[in-house]
Amino acid sequence: MKKFALAAVVAATISALVPAVATAQNVATVNGKPVPKARVEQLIQQVTKSGQQQRSPELEAQVKDEVVRREIFMQEAEKRGIPQGSDYKAQMELARQMLLIRGLMEDFKAKNPVSDAEAQAEYDKFKAANSGNEYRARHILVEKEEDAKALIAQIKAGASFEELAKKNSKDTGSAANGGDLDFANPNNFVPEFSKAMVALQKGEMTQEPVKSQFGYHIIKLEDTRPAQFPAFDDVKAQIKQRIEQQKMADFQESLIKKAKTDYTFSK
Repeated sequence: MKKFALAAVVAATISALVPAVATAQNVATVNGKPVPKARVEQLIQQVTKSGQQQRSPELEAQVKDEVVRREIFMQEAEKRGIPQGSDYKAQMELARQMLLIRGLMEDFKAKNPVSDAEAQAEYDKFKAANSGNEYRARHILVEKEEDAKALIAQIKAGASFEELAKKNSKDTGSAANGGDLDFANPNNFVPEFSKAMVALQKGEMTQEPVKSQFGYHIIKLEDTRPAQFPAFDDVKAQIKQRIEQQKMADFQESLIKKAKTDYTFSK
């Protein structure tokens, strides 16, 4: 009799605990259907993944509200037969494709991290290609050679280079600053412009118009200095991001090239 009584107590205790455990694993029950807390965790992770929001009691409360609302709306959608509709099925297929592709790219990214050594090598290569002097020049760009010659004559007669640039240069980006192009490596300019610029002494101006694909330039050299570079640690993150993007592009291109298809891409 005592054994029977003990068994009954144990059974009653277990039956009382089961609903409590199940409730602990759920955030709510909607129309008799439990809403698991796992959904809340998944949504919180998604929201905080970008780093724009931090986990907090306020965020958790908002996410719980959202998860329960979604369950209410999903139940109603199912009741109305939305999942059986052709539009729903088409949208689900598109979502499946995007999730697969995103997963593929994230998997590649995780398995092919950019090392500090790779970033340093890229930095050194850029620095070597852009060593030497930087030149600070002003220019006036016009359409016709005769207009350039007329402006050169005005400057020689005492007119302000800066004011004439503001009024006449068709390079609107520099015209507002009196034709100022700031310090730059000669390789940043078209060859005709660079050749004429580096031949000038500080304070000199080209005596004849310099023709390029953009028109006719009048160039004045303001100053020169040794090339300036930011410290590697200051730009390491940007360099890594650029290398990562290039690796991803190369990976995608390799998959396209290996694929057997009769399709011809437009680009």
